Amino acid sequence: MQLLKDKVRQEGIVLSEQVLKVDSFLNHQMDPVLMKEVGKEFIRRFEGENITRVLTIESSGIAPGIMTALELNVPLIFARKQKSLTLTEDILVEKVYSFTKQETNEITVAKKFMQPGERVLIIDDFLANGEAAFGLARIVEQVGAEVVGIGIVIEKAFQPGGRLLQEAGYRVESLVRIGALSNGQVTFADEEGTN
Repeated sequence: MQLLKDKVRQEGIVLSEQVLKVDSFLNHQMDPVLMKEVGKEFIRRFEGENITRVLTIESSGIAPGIMTALELNVPLIFARKQKSLTLTEDILVEKVYSFTKQETNEITVAKKFMQPGERVLIIDDFLANGEAAFGLARIVEQVGAEVVGIGIVIEKAFQPGGRLLQEAGYRVESLVRIGALSNGQVTFADEEGTN
């Protein structure tokens, strides 16, 4: 997705060989025009899947998730990372390790918002090791629903998440795939080896 690549090039900040900061358009401040285009691109890539619900994780997955759900005209549900006083019973819980935050969270979804037989599209902002996506997929499968695919805004292709998810049988569609973060520069996976 060229628009997203351009945004990463212009505004992404390489903090290390493992971490890309995109808080100017995705992880803190959000670019609604870009998020709308992200939603449209996910719809194009998952066309014909008869998706009934979009699932994401708070908070950075909400913007691309809601735009995708809006384009599909289906509900969006997000897994909570923080305990809620109102979300106490009939919940689905999974443990998820965050690479960026270096911590494990219990993510929760209320059972009443996901039914057996539903066709669920998982959307997330980043894919590194695949922990969040696997946790969300386990939640979907706990209720007897089906993961039709996993849509990722930015995949760090030099980390194993995408490969591990595909080996587990999930369809993964990443809008941009980063091949390397080095010398303060982003190299996209489809541009590696080209100068």
